[in-house]
Amino acid sequence: MNFNGLSVDQAPPISAPLRFFLSAPLFGILAGFLIFFSDSATLMSRYSLDSIVITHAITIGFLGFIILGAMTQMLSVLAGAKIPNVQAVAKYSHILLVLGSIFMFLGLLNNNHIFNIVAFVGLGSGFAIILLAILISLRSVKNFTATVRAMITSAVFALFAVVMGLYLLYSYISNEMSAFHMLVANIHSVWAVFGFAGILIIGVAFQVLPMFYVAPKFKSFCKQKVVWLISAGLVIWLFLNFFYEEYAIVGKIWIALFFWAFATTVWHKLNKRRRPISDVTVWYWRSASIFLTLGSFVWIFDEYFKNEYIVMAAILVGGFILSVMTGMLYKIVPFLVWFHLNATGYTSIPTINEMINKNLAKVQFFL
Repeated sequence: MNFNGLSVDQAPPISAPLRFFLSAPLFGILAGFLIFFSDSATLMSRYSLDSIVITHAITIGFLGFIILGAMTQMLSVLAGAKIPNVQAVAKYSHILLVLGSIFMFLGLLNNNHIFNIVAFVGLGSGFAIILLAILISLRSVKNFTATVRAMITSAVFALFAVVMGLYLLYSYISNEMSAFHMLVANIHSVWAVFGFAGILIIGVAFQVLPMFYVAPKFKSFCKQKVVWLISAGLVIWLFLNFFYEEYAIVGKIWIALFFWAFATTVWHKLNKRRRPISDVTVWYWRSASIFLTLGSFVWIFDEYFKNEYIVMAAILVGGFILSVMTGMLYKIVPFLVWFHLNATGYTSIPTINEMINKNLAKVQFFL
């Protein structure tokens, strides 16, 4: 592994990211149970309560927790930025987000306004604490690498997505649904998937692929321009949705083109690794590239796939984002455990490759 450019001496306590990492699988299991016991017909509509609850059990509970947990660690290691009172920020935001998520699921499924109000307060406070702490910490960054810029951009999109999500939740509290609600729901989902998760994955790939896989570094244009071009595309798409909806497909094509380029670049970089050893995490990156390409194409023409919304969501969220997150957990968690044990003076520590059962990892990938 190549640790050049990392501030490993500034890593926060391992409890900060691990509390999020340990909670995430529980929400993933919950989502699985909800999918199993839900009526398949209701899942075909993105606006059905079952779909909303399952989607957010995956996006907030599983993917969101992994991303937030990773960011508490990555900010200090990759950017040299320290979250103020990181243990308190992680602890209280985690508690609020867990409670807020659970109450939102119960409130929506049971049409319980009290539960939805508690969820509104919990999720709003939890996200505000950790996202504002992240943005504050980024002010101290002196070396604005491509990864750091992507992290800042994704955090801003996350903040907007959270505000829109809270507005949508308030609509269920007040029972005021309108065409504007549907428009905000669409923007909320797109900015969360492409703006928050997508841009963050791109930024992390700039650092992770050369570090963990000894892959060639990304070219200057890709590192300096792609995140801004995608961000511009998301803003253009937003503007067209509000004022020229019939031309919104132009914004979609803009966004999809750069994600396609990223997916192709990832595949190419993995082919050019200096140590092309078979690794299940490489399989996850490759499959994510395929699903990103396919999912972006389906999203462009989603007007023709309205009755197959669940397919598009499964491709983008499950195939693309979930694949990357799962693959990275197999690298990040062993690295964190090894790093923190090594820092405390332990001498007989298993290697990073010995901490994960490779056969079980392969079984999970194929499942």
